[in-house]
Amino acid sequence: MDRFSEMRAFVTVAEQGSFVAASERLGLSRAMVTKLVSALEARLGVRLMHRTTRRLSLTAEGESYLSEASALIGELDALDARLSQGATRPAGRLRVTAPVSFGQRFLGTAVTEFHALHPDIDIELSLNDRRVDLVEEGYDLALRITRMGDSSLIARRLVPVSDVVCASPYYLERHGTPLKPEELTLHNCLIYTLTDQAGSWIYRDADGTERRVRVQGSLRANNGDLLLDAAIRGLGITQQPRFLLADALERGQLVQILDDYRWMDLDLYAVYPVRRYVPGKVRVFVDFLQTFFLARRSLF
Repeated sequence: MDRFSEMRAFVTVAEQGSFVAASERLGLSRAMVTKLVSALEARLGVRLMHRTTRRLSLTAEGESYLSEASALIGELDALDARLSQGATRPAGRLRVTAPVSFGQRFLGTAVTEFHALHPDIDIELSLNDRRVDLVEEGYDLALRITRMGDSSLIARRLVPVSDVVCASPYYLERHGTPLKPEELTLHNCLIYTLTDQAGSWIYRDADGTERRVRVQGSLRANNGDLLLDAAIRGLGITQQPRFLLADALERGQLVQILDDYRWMDLDLYAVYPVRRYVPGKVRVFVDFLQTFFLARRSLF
């Protein structure tokens, strides 16, 4: 038995959650899959899985090994695909992470349309607002709205994202409408915390100079939808991406203010670990996302 057969058997069992499902995916008998995983554990000298009649779980060593093994097999499959004329259809599990509010608005539609084009690719999607370590946690791809600066990752810019500053008509009637960014210091601002400098709102003035205004308020949160709801209910002023606020602005629940200024130039990026060979499943998904979001550019 070769190392890659053992490794692939282990990864498939971990991904499928059972030896039976893994045997069906690999086209091997259950006994052979069990033999391959046992041989891997014997060779490594560690237990990778806890097995009972009811459930299967990974040990700490198994979790660590799965992350590296999945990446290695992905590179091997990508290399095979590049060199084999017949290997034209990317396949396998694609693990993707994205921000919560963004994912809820767009990724259900995106994944459905993508699966119709690539039925052999299974997507595992995790919505999470924290910054995920792709390599450590075994993700193939992340979608991030940010100013890109991490040189340890490959990033493709998908679409620019513009921020809007707004408040409810009720709040503005009670507290007045700020006419300059500096006046925000006199208002109750609803602050998104998962940024490098929470409470420092960045904007560009008429001549394009980047400036910052320090804001404070009675609510700070790590979720944009929560801040959106609080703003609609009149608690204060919020700065959020246009795609998050669009419906509330259209319904008149929120009013855009300070629109003579450009707020927080960001971009939506597809981010993936540096590898010698980018897996085909990653490549086709990123290509699809670029087309998908450019067609919806007016929402951003």
